[in-house]
Amino acid sequence: MLIAVVLLVPAVLVSLPWWLPRRVVALRERVFARINGDEGVPVPGELAGVERFRELYAHPAANGRSKGAALSDLFWYWLAPGPEMHQEHLEQGERYDAVARTTRALLAVPKGEVEELARRCAARGLEGVRGLVRLRDLMMPVWAEFAYELVFAERCPREARDLIAANADDVVTSLKCTGLRHMGRRERLTRYLLPRLDKVRVPLPGGLTPLEQAYYLQGAFFNTAVVQLSEAMAHLLLVLAQHPEEQERARTSDDRHFDRVINETLRLYPLFGIAHRITSGDIALDEHTTIPAGSVLCFNYPEFHRAGFADPGRFDPGRFDRPAKELNHVPFGVAANRPCPAWRLAPIAMRAVAREVLGRYVLDSSVTHTRSLPSRGPCLLTPRGAPYRPRLALTYLRVRDRWEDVWRSLVQLVLGTYMVWDAHRKRLCERHFAEAASNPPDASDAEDRYAAHPGHEPGARRSL
Repeated sequence: MLIAVVLLVPAVLVSLPWWLPRRVVALRERVFARINGDEGVPVPGELAGVERFRELYAHPAANGRSKGAALSDLFWYWLAPGPEMHQEHLEQGERYDAVARTTRALLAVPKGEVEELARRCAARGLEGVRGLVRLRDLMMPVWAEFAYELVFAERCPREARDLIAANADDVVTSLKCTGLRHMGRRERLTRYLLPRLDKVRVPLPGGLTPLEQAYYLQGAFFNTAVVQLSEAMAHLLLVLAQHPEEQERARTSDDRHFDRVINETLRLYPLFGIAHRITSGDIALDEHTTIPAGSVLCFNYPEFHRAGFADPGRFDPGRFDRPAKELNHVPFGVAANRPCPAWRLAPIAMRAVAREVLGRYVLDSSVTHTRSLPSRGPCLLTPRGAPYRPRLALTYLRVRDRWEDVWRSLVQLVLGTYMVWDAHRKRLCERHFAEAASNPPDASDAEDRYAAHPGHEPGARRSL
């Protein structure tokens, strides 16, 4: 009996990487569902299948962003500070319209300037880099500089880059449940932005206090833009690292083929998991079935992106020989319902950065590639022309990734459960709308607070 136990314990320990992470993920999903309750109408789901996904997403009544959904408390918690000013979560109305106009103005940059800006930022970020890296960590400072120069039309100071990268990393780390929020890191960036609002190259939305303007910039450009572009680039480079033939083809291909590679990457690894929308009116599915007003529609991007494709888990850019609009592919949302405002700029910038990386390195990786990418994309970068012997490093990467996944899964279970509970307890979104209903904002008071802020001095706007 003792011999059996002695033999069994090492066998269980050795087998942990092959079964424990999957079990922990399943347990974490059950815990989250238990804490969040039964809210949500899944799409695709029993009520509406894949064929109704675009229709429901584009429906005029599927236009609520935050108010009335318990899920919003969780997203606001992760996006704090200033989630009430985040463009993705603002309700329809004059404030959203003003913010959206400013975002479009900041993103309205000619293609050639976008490419050159992205290339410059990548060249600075890659200087002296080689060996084993985490791709998301490598890309974060690149996109921090890119976002800063997009907003302020001047080279990003080292201090600003570090503040933006720390802020974005803290947001995405808490979103992945691999670390708790550190609000001090985020608030340091807010304080940095406040006295620089007059230096933004286009007029900021009127009617907002300086703090609200800072929150808007921080949420749209220095949280979401930096996080999403870093994640997207980590997925793209990791895909190329694990498909050497496609990596070599992409290195010399034209933009049209590279766009297919990007499209297929975003199909396999969409940046959104679940996007929720709150219905402002009834939505009739047929003569017998209606989704009532106030329902929370949960749009499942990964499931939609897999539907209708043969062998959907296989990486195949050839799928996009057809126009993307003919396929189940909405990486930037649906045009009729507030799509990502960077839908044009992001692929251009990503392509330029990827070309800069591929022009300098051969990429290799042997790690597990998942949509959420909590590993941050471990990868080996070998300078082109240098001795190329990656086998030992790839074996090390594979073993390390397996065992990290065991520890990471347990960390995600504990920290994720705590943060879901804490967000449910704080109810940031619910309390915001309750306070707004009981204390309507006074425009003149907002103007007084704006004028009184020591960092506000109206000044000249800049071009990129």
